[in-house]
Amino acid sequence: MSDHLTIVDHPLVQHKLTLMRERDTSTAVFRQLLREISHLLAYEVTRDLPMTTKQIETPLVEMEAPTLKGKKLALVSILRAGNGLLDGVLELIPSARVGFVGLYRDEATLQPVQYYFKVPAEMQNRVVIAVDPMLATGNSSAAAVSLLKESGATDIRFLCLLAAPEGVARMKEAHPDVRIVTAALDERLNEKGYILPGLGDAGDRMFGTK
Repeated sequence: MSDHLTIVDHPLVQHKLTLMRERDTSTAVFRQLLREISHLLAYEVTRDLPMTTKQIETPLVEMEAPTLKGKKLALVSILRAGNGLLDGVLELIPSARVGFVGLYRDEATLQPVQYYFKVPAEMQNRVVIAVDPMLATGNSSAAAVSLLKESGATDIRFLCLLAAPEGVARMKEAHPDVRIVTAALDERLNEKGYILPGLGDAGDRMFGTK
């Protein structure tokens, strides 16, 4: 654990992740597990949200009660696989505003190319949670965070299911101020940039396109 990286070692997170890693897990079950695990990860990434209080009436008395402070959160999905995490986090924070970042990798240069970008207004006044199941090379993730900073965001957290050491290092180098919350730090990347032991291509397994 560090200020930059939080690994959520909760027993339910680890159990569900093991089920997701298994190659024979069906698309429907994979999708359901991703939704469930995203609730638990969202709990961790929102642990230190700013709070204030407001006056309310319970059925019995008036009281000063805790409530979230500031603008609604912004959840930003890094397309397309980010949508799987996004759905689960939205169930926990239904009032959040939602944005999308679309990037693809140029096969010649291996650099991320932007094809879509739409985020809520006043990003500078919101806690921003970027979601993408896999932090592999970190190039696309770092590029997405750069775009979010260009839109004004200053308080950004990155939520992923799996991370590779290479991706964590790349993100720390590019964005040392962005905390990463993940269920596991795996061993390494293979020559194709897949996380090992990993769980394959999260998007393909989620959408049944493998």
